Amino acid sequence: MVSQNTSAERTYRVAITILATAGGVALLYYGQVFFITVIIAFMIAFLLEPAVRLLMKIHMPRGLASFLVCALWLGCLYFAGLGLYIEGMAMADDLPAYGARINQIVDSAAVRVEGFETNVYRTLVPRRFQDQEAVPPEPAPTRGKRKSTDPVPVPPIQEVRLRQEPTAVVSYIYDYLHSFYSVLLMASFIPFLVYFILSWGDHLRSRLLFTLEGEPRYTVAKALDGVGDMVRAYVVGNFLLGVLLSIASVILFASVSLPYWQVVGPMSGFLSLVPYIGMPLALIPPLVSALPKGDPALYLFLLASVGLLHLFALNLLYPKFVGSRVHLNPLAVTIALMLWGILWGGIGLILAIPITAGIKAICDNVSSLKPYGRLLGD
Repeated sequence: MVSQNTSAERTYRVAITILATAGGVALLYYGQVFFITVIIAFMIAFLLEPAVRLLMKIHMPRGLASFLVCALWLGCLYFAGLGLYIEGMAMADDLPAYGARINQIVDSAAVRVEGFETNVYRTLVPRRFQDQEAVPPEPAPTRGKRKSTDPVPVPPIQEVRLRQEPTAVVSYIYDYLHSFYSVLLMASFIPFLVYFILSWGDHLRSRLLFTLEGEPRYTVAKALDGVGDMVRAYVVGNFLLGVLLSIASVILFASVSLPYWQVVGPMSGFLSLVPYIGMPLALIPPLVSALPKGDPALYLFLLASVGLLHLFALNLLYPKFVGSRVHLNPLAVTIALMLWGILWGGIGLILAIPITAGIKAICDNVSSLKPYGRLLGD
């Protein structure tokens, strides 16, 4: 009887766990804009926290220090956006050259494909069938008094009225604008969230720990510190690595006088950090920028330089800057990328590793979850 009750309780717990997991996945999927906004705000706050503490060491109030750091961060974003806007306007003036080059590439590719099809046809089809021409069928004899030179009567064209449902177009435009508006609205909350996290972080932490007593208080405090250190190390490591790759890319692109190397270099450097698809993404900006020149040697140089730089960063720099701080095994990283990529798309690929690293930090600091932390670890 006892064994039956134990089996029933175990089945009940498994069912509850499955239902809770399914509910959590559904909540993450349908609330992705909200969760992505909050996670990005916390990551930025973890990145700016050392600067706030540095200002607090000179006896500056935390609120004022948080405001100054946030203002500096927004100023950097503004000037970066202004630079991108100026370069984008300059690139807009060169769009005819890019369009002409793209048309030339498309026409050349079409001619080569047509020549390839002709060669395949001549190779596979016997010559006697190639020389044989199709004989057009003779026209059927006309009946009646109408001459061949008389115009063929055309039946009157009936007016066809197509009723286009306006609701379909309106609903499509509404859905598109609604999704864009939701993303823009959530993004506008990020600066305020970052400021409140920085200025009220210690207060919220102390209030949270005050509600706990004994061992749970120590466990939660240790877990919060572990998550902060892990995420901060990951963000700082990726940022420093992106800066190094951007500088190296700028030097390489400037050496061959690549158009708009000031913008293309940082874009290629930071895109190289995207897991698994970083190399093809890093190749897109320089190859597109080199289109007006049309120099095959330049294309080969860009392919080789960006590829070697990406491999060098992935195999030598990434383990030192990021891997030594995250301590995730490759299987856990791959599964995390698949899971968060399915849930949140492209932004999920970027946030997958810091989220998994934060989960591992919690598991490492909670005694009952330490086996799961070791399972995720390297």
